[in-house]
This record gives sequence, C-alpha cells and structure tokens, in this order.
Amino acid sequence: MEASFFLLFLLAFCSSIPKIFSSPTTDIITTNQFITDGETIVSSGGTFELGFFNPSGSSNRYIGIWYKPILPYGQTVVWVANREKPLTNTSSAVLKVTTPGILALLNEKNEIIWSTNTSRSVQNPIALLLDSGNLVVKDANDGNSENLLWQSFNIPTDTFMPGMKLGKNFQTGHEVYLSAWKNDNDPAPGEFTRSIDPTGYPQALTKRGTSVWARIGPWNGIRFSGSPISLLECCHFHIIFNEEEVYYSFSLINYSSALTRTVLTSNGDIQRFMWVDQAKKWHTHFKLPADNCDTYSLCGVYGSCDINSEPICGCLEKFVAKHPQQWEKGDWTGGCVRRTPLDCNKEHVFLKYSGIKLPDTRHSQYDKTMTLEECRQVCSKNCSCTAYSSLNISNGDKGCLFWIGELIDIRKLSERGQDIFIRMDSSEQESEAGSNRKKTEILAMSFSLLMAMILLGMILFLYIWKKKKKLKLQDEFELPMFQLSTITRATNNFSVNNKIGEGGFGPVYKGVLEEGQEIAVKRLSRTSMQGLNEFKNEVIYIAKLQHRNLVRLLGCCLQGEEKMLIYEYMPNKSLDSYIFGLDF
Repeated sequence: MEASFFLLFLLAFCSSIPKIFSSPTTDIITTNQFITDGETIVSSGGTFELGFFNPSGSSNRYIGIWYKPILPYGQTVVWVANREKPLTNTSSAVLKVTTPGILALLNEKNEIIWSTNTSRSVQNPIALLLDSGNLVVKDANDGNSENLLWQSFNIPTDTFMPGMKLGKNFQTGHEVYLSAWKNDNDPAPGEFTRSIDPTGYPQALTKRGTSVWARIGPWNGIRFSGSPISLLECCHFHIIFNEEEVYYSFSLINYSSALTRTVLTSNGDIQRFMWVDQAKKWHTHFKLPADNCDTYSLCGVYGSCDINSEPICGCLEKFVAKHPQQWEKGDWTGGCVRRTPLDCNKEHVFLKYSGIKLPDTRHSQYDKTMTLEECRQVCSKNCSCTAYSSLNISNGDKGCLFWIGELIDIRKLSERGQDIFIRMDSSEQESEAGSNRKKTEILAMSFSLLMAMILLGMILFLYIWKKKKKLKLQDEFELPMFQLSTITRATNNFSVNNKIGEGGFGPVYKGVLEEGQEIAVKRLSRTSMQGLNEFKNEVIYIAKLQHRNLVRLLGCCLQGEEKMLIYEYMPNKSLDSYIFGLDF
C-alpha cells in the first residue's frame, strides 16, 4: 500500500516538473534573455507572437511575427526578419539583444545572419513586441514610447497594419514601403513594391521593378481619387504631408480587437483582409487592381478607360486617337491627341470633365490655399499647364492641383470620380456652345414633334371612338343616323315658325330635307329627365312598331347633348284630331 502511494506521488511530481521549470510567457528579449528555435515571445495583449517559422512547402527557417489568436486556423505571418537569408540549421541559432542596442540573429557558427541598426548607444537595451505587431528596440529605462532605437514598422515586408506609416521622411531620407514576397513559399523580396511616391503631389503607386504597375490616384481629403469602393468603416485613414514628411496610415476606430491587414501579394495585387471570427477565416474586403481599368496607362495619354464600355478604352471628348489604325486593332498605347491642336499664341479655354480618376500626379504642382478660380487664372498664364483640379474636396473645393505636360492613366468613375479642367483651344468652347445650342434645338424640335404626335393621336383616337360609338348606336337602333347640321338646316335652325307642337319629351319642329322630303323633328328638351338609355329604348320600340296606320320613324340624331327623333311629316295631322276634334 505504501509502495503504491509513493509511486503515485512520484508520477505526479514528475508531471509537474515542466510547469515548475518552464518560464512564463514574455513579450521582451533582453541581453540576458534570448530565444531559440521553438521558443517565442507574445505581445502583452496576446495578439501577436514572434519566433522561428518556415513557410508552407519550405524547410527554410525564418524569424517572423504572426497573429497568435488565429494560429489554430492557420499561420498568418505579417513580418519577416531574415527574409533574404534563411536558416537551414537552427539547432544553435539564437535571436538576442546586444549592447549598444542591436537585435541580431546568429547562426550555429555565431555569425550574424540579420541585425538591426541604431544611431545611438544605450546601456540597457531590450526588444519589445507590442500589441500592434510592431517589434521595437529601446532603452528599458526610457519611459518615452516614441524614443526608439529601431522598429519593425520602419522596415515592413508585404503587410500594412493599423498604426504603420507608409511614406518618406524628407529630413532623414528614409522611406517606408511594402515589398511583396517572391512567392507563397519564399518571403524574399519579389518584383512588386507599394509606396507613397512624393514626386509632384503624393500618390500611392504599385511598381514592378522601376515601372509603375498600378495607381489609385492622389488623396483628395476624403479618399484616394481613384478608389472604386468606400473606405472601411472600422478605420480612420490619415494622410500627412508637410515639409518634414509624407505618410499614409490608418487606425482602428471602435473595433480595437478587430484584425485587419493590407497585403501586397506576389503578383502585384493589393488586398485588404478582415478576420471573420464566426467563419474563422479572412474576408477579402477589396482587391486592387479591381479590373482591367486599374492597369496603369492602359489607354495611353488622354485616353479614358470605362469598364462598362466595349472596347473599354476611348478618347476623352474632343480628343481623337493618335494612331487610328492601331487604336481600332485594340492597341491603345499611342493614346489620344486634341482634335484641335494647342497653339500657345492663341486663346485657350478650360473645359470641365467630370466623374474621372485624376491623372498621374508625378508631373504636377500644387497649392493648398487657392480657390478653383485662382487655379484657372494661374494655369492660364502658363502654356505648359495642361489641366487643374481641386486639391481637397472634404469641405468644398480647396487648394489647387496643376498638371504639367500630358495627362495619363485616366478612368471613368461616375460615382466617386472628380472634376478636372483641361486646357483646350478656344474654338472647342465655341463648338461646345454650338453643340449645346444644336442639342437644345434638337430637343425642342423633338419635344414639339412629340407633342404634335400626341395631339394628333388624341384627335385620331377621339375620331375613331366617336365613329365606333356612332356605328354602335346605328347597329343598336338599326336606323339611319342624321347629322345635326342636316337637321338644323331642315328646320331653319329650329325656328319658332317651324315649331308645330310640344310634349313631355320636348318640342316638335317641321322640316324639309335637301331632297325635298318633309319631316317632323322631335327634339329632347334639356330639362327632360329622360336619359340616353330611355331614349334608346324609345327608338328601338318605335322602330319595331311599324304599321301603315302609325307614323313612320325615319331615323334619329345623336350629337353632343342633342337627342332627336326624325319622323315622316303628316300633313293631314293625326287620327285623334278627327276623332276628338282636336286642333293644333
């Protein structure tokens, strides 16, 4: 019994040894505390982890930073240290901090594979992994979070994260840009880079080597002018541009725990991801290039790309293809030229083009204080100034952006596009005014013709309707229909002298038709309570009661408010006058 109890105690003690001697999770590396393969440091909030890793499909080992909470669903690496010098043997490799403040990766031969740099020396340097994903080297005794010896956010790889700044410091010359992986298995620098180009007016460019691959347009105070989608609601975006620096960054607003990142892929795409915790996967919020129109300079100078057109390339209005034959074949590289060439000795005007992505701003100038009218005045004095636009549209039109030379990389964006004013020969404004007048005249003529057609149609409809109604009545009555004008002439316009009697129905008039036949016209009084239905019934009954001793009904007249019965005239009066001795 005692032996069994001792054995259980020994097993429990042995199982607790790893916990007793294991070090607690830390977020720092010191001069005395370094990490080897299999060890990691974790940021204080548990969002990021740093350690050795190997990409999928590769046996090479790298120092990198990845998201820790989603590690069970896949490793998402956001930064790599020794991306150009992988390790194949990490049995004795270490990552450590040395005085005066250098973070270095050493191989099994104690050779430096990768290291940071610093311009000053400190006595107690440490490397600290922040919960933003930024790995910093600083003095442990310095409480100023901005006073850093080095930070990984200044040398990113392919991932842009909240709090990181892409841009350039004009004082030090240091530029922060994204550099794509060579491929999914190799984090070495690939062909593509993403940077904020400060040439002219700053804009975000994706380059393949030294050539521009894609461009989203300059910042207009609200968004990049060529952005085909709205900005993320989770984030606040910043563009800082002054004499000291230019940079672009974004920060989380209310989603402090949200995971979002922007990645420059190995094929040159810019993709923004949001982690969907419920689905346990990354959701692609957008990808650039979004379509063929995001391809840089696809339509050449003064060409405009419209993804909803076929072909997608066309010349701006009042511009024509420079090489028509090549253009027709789908070769748009030659671009377009003005229909009326510019002559600096002649008068010029600026025509407005709306709903476009602003052209490449590398050959541009700017002024942050001018009004749009002042822009026009300044640009008109310099013949090399080909166009101008508003610099900031966040609160009305502020500032000026001038283009010097040809305009390139334009696309149509009806919803989020901007206005640009392009220098043109003055005759184009006259032709535009003439065109507008012609359009107005055509519209007026078309409107008049349309109204005339509608009126004619209504008249024709009424005529046909009345004709059908008349034929319908004639079919119902099975009697001839007399025109009102015929009856009016026959009764001498219903003269009192022609009146021969009156009853409940109304007055009775004697009349003579044009062919000489005498008739008696029974005219329905306007005060009579008899309606059209009663009138029809009377006509039908009388028409059916045909007898030689009854007066013959010749027809009727229905026109407007007039309702009349046409009888044959009885010159010898009716039978009752003889029987009862009545005299009319």
